[in-house]
Amino acid sequence: MTRAVLAAAFVGLMMSGPAAAETHYTILDFDDLDGWAEDDHNAALTVFRDTCGDMKDPDWQALCALAGDQTDAKAFFELFFRPVMIEDGKDPLFTGYFEPELRGSTSPTERFRYPVYRMPPEARTAPQWLSRRKIETGDEMKGRGLEIAWVDDPVELFFLQIQGSGRIRLTDGRSVRVGYGGSNGHDYRSVGIELVRRGIYEAHQVSAEVIKNWVRRNPVEGEELLQHNDSYVFFRTVNHVPSERGPLGAMNRSITAMRSVAVDPAFIPLGAPVWIEKDGKDPLRRLMVAQDTGSAIKGAQRADIFFGTGKAAGQMAGKLRDPGRMIALLPIQRAYAMLPVGFE
Repeated sequence: MTRAVLAAAFVGLMMSGPAAAETHYTILDFDDLDGWAEDDHNAALTVFRDTCGDMKDPDWQALCALAGDQTDAKAFFELFFRPVMIEDGKDPLFTGYFEPELRGSTSPTERFRYPVYRMPPEARTAPQWLSRRKIETGDEMKGRGLEIAWVDDPVELFFLQIQGSGRIRLTDGRSVRVGYGGSNGHDYRSVGIELVRRGIYEAHQVSAEVIKNWVRRNPVEGEELLQHNDSYVFFRTVNHVPSERGPLGAMNRSITAMRSVAVDPAFIPLGAPVWIEKDGKDPLRRLMVAQDTGSAIKGAQRADIFFGTGKAAGQMAGKLRDPGRMIALLPIQRAYAMLPVGFE
C-alpha cells in the first residue's frame, strides 16, 4: 500500500537464512513455468494495464501502449516478455496481506473510544517524533481535531497500522477508507518476536490471529505488548477511491485481490508482471503484477500477496507463510541485458 506494508513484519523471526549473496539472473522459457498455460492471462493483463502507464522507462512505455490493443493476453506476454528468475541467496518466502475493515464512529462514545489520527504537522518535520506509548497515553494529540474516526477495538487498530490502509464502517452505514498518512519515525519492533522472546510462544506458532487472541485474553499485558512497538502510523482519508476498487498500492493505484503482489523494488520493477509459484498447503500458480512494496518485503524472492478486503481475506492472508518461487516477466532486451558479459 502507499506506506511500506508491514503485514508480515511480525514473522521476521521466521526468515533466517543465508546471508545475501550476489544477485543471480536466469532466463527461463514459458514452458518452465508450472501451470502457465492454465492461468487467466486476460485477468492479469487487465491488472497490468492499471499501472503500466506510470512506468517511466521507454521499453515499459512501449509495452504498455501495446497492451491496450491486445485480445490474446497469453500471446502478448509470451511475445514481448521473457521470464527471469532473480535470486539473491535468501530463502524464498510468500506471505499475505489484506485491507482490514473496522467498526467506528465519527464521534467518541463509550464503545468507540480509540482514535484513528491524522498526522500532526510537527511530526512531519521531525526525524523521530513521540513514541507509540506517549501518543496513546499523553496529551499531545488531544483537542486538536486530528481524529478521523474512533473505533471500538485497539487490537484491530494496531493491525490497521501494520497493514497501512483499511476501511472504517460507521454506525450510520457509511464507510471511510483510510490510507497511510505518515509515521512517527520510530523503527518497527515486532510484537511477535517479543512474544517468542518472553517464552509465550514458539516462533512457528506466531501469526496475526495468535497475537490478537493473546492480547484480548490478556488486556493489561496486551496493551503493554502493543506499546512495545514504538512505531506509530497516522492516516489520511482516501474516499476518492470507489468502494468496489481495492486500496491504493505503492504506485498510487488500486490493487487487485489475488492479482497484486508486494515486492522488493530493489529487485523487481514496480508494475512488472510476476509469475508466482507458491507451494505449501494451498499451492498457487498465477500471473500477478508487482504493484506494492513493504518494509518487511526485502529480497529477490520475498513477496506479499494481496488477498482483498475484510475478515475472511484477513484470515486467509494471516495463514500464509510458504516457500515457492517468483519469476519476473521483463521486456526482452532488458532481460538479456541482465545476463553476465560473455553469456551465450
